[in-house]
Amino acid sequence: MKLYLNHCGMVCALGDNHRDIKRRLLDEASTGVLPTDAWSAGRLLPLGRVESDLPDLGARPATMRSRNNQLALAALAQIRPAVDAAIARFGADRVGIVIGTSTSGIASTESALHEYSRAAVLPESFHYAQQEMASPAEFLAHELAIDGPAYVHSSACSSSAKAMASAARLIKMGLCDAVLSGGVDTLCAFTVAGFSALESVSATLCNPLSARRNGINIGEGAALFLMSAVSDQPAGAVALCGWGESSDGHHMSAPDPEGGGARLAIAQALQRAGITPQDIDYINLHGTATVQNDAMESRVIHDLFGASVPVSSTKPFTGHALGAAAAIEAGLCWLAMQDDNPHGKLPPHLWDGVADPQLPTLHTVSPGQQLGRRLRWAMSNSFAFGGSNATLILGRA
Repeated sequence: MKLYLNHCGMVCALGDNHRDIKRRLLDEASTGVLPTDAWSAGRLLPLGRVESDLPDLGARPATMRSRNNQLALAALAQIRPAVDAAIARFGADRVGIVIGTSTSGIASTESALHEYSRAAVLPESFHYAQQEMASPAEFLAHELAIDGPAYVHSSACSSSAKAMASAARLIKMGLCDAVLSGGVDTLCAFTVAGFSALESVSATLCNPLSARRNGINIGEGAALFLMSAVSDQPAGAVALCGWGESSDGHHMSAPDPEGGGARLAIAQALQRAGITPQDIDYINLHGTATVQNDAMESRVIHDLFGASVPVSSTKPFTGHALGAAAAIEAGLCWLAMQDDNPHGKLPPHLWDGVADPQLPTLHTVSPGQQLGRRLRWAMSNSFAFGGSNATLILGRA
């Protein structure tokens, strides 16, 4: 059974539509990560902020009004006609929602607590449910008036990859005919301060695989896919062909240096897709630009794929969108696999070019590099805190 990703709605630091995102990623190699102190008072940090105007949620229940749900609605709006058509075709009880997030609406709580510290009263617009992890799925189910399964995965940076794997299982088990799946996460002081406390935040644009890498840039955004076993594309549809999930349980924040869990997730994804490492045209690395993650991932990729497959980390373009990162990065692969990229221009690897002599050499994508043919198979990795690993493989059907 093929699981088609018929439509993708995405908003991130690169833009709020396919044209702008693709232009800045593939044609201009233009980062959306810019310095701001909006979430780190008195300290400028490069963050991947969504600058677009977002939908107004004033008419929705107070429990659902958060910036996180605004981002989700902005992504949904891009594919709303297709989602409505799927609901009409299959029935409201046969369409599900599975979303990944790590912050949900915690930014709304931060804002409310600032008001409380000033006026000793919480603002009337605030409701605790805005920050609950289930909120994005509940909000989208309410917005679409569907009765199918609706739930959230929250496993840090692997959240939305695991959500997409869960969506695939719902369809394969016959519980749903279509699923709206992906991820959404929002910048907030909580995560900026938390990663800063771990000394994992870079004060400059992140520098994956470099000998000078020193941490991540946090970002935000949303990417939603309409997944179904039925293709509504005449040719060249993109499908979720493989996925793998594992938990290495090595450390709360550091990956297993040997990459045992990462290897298992990749092996599962390849097996489900029915392909070999030699079939992969491009790998979107987790590529956080932290010392330990890049060391582990580069060794695993070199061992399994060698030094010839093109690889890149797109986090210098979007920031690390945490629970939404996997879906956004799958979305970038999805864009590169469309018919309007016939020569297979690949997402480039933005870094200073100073290779770490302790890491194996990988084939990092240069700006403008292309395959000379359509991108057929793309793999995307997500390796999270707590040893939660997930790999997705997208293929042109």
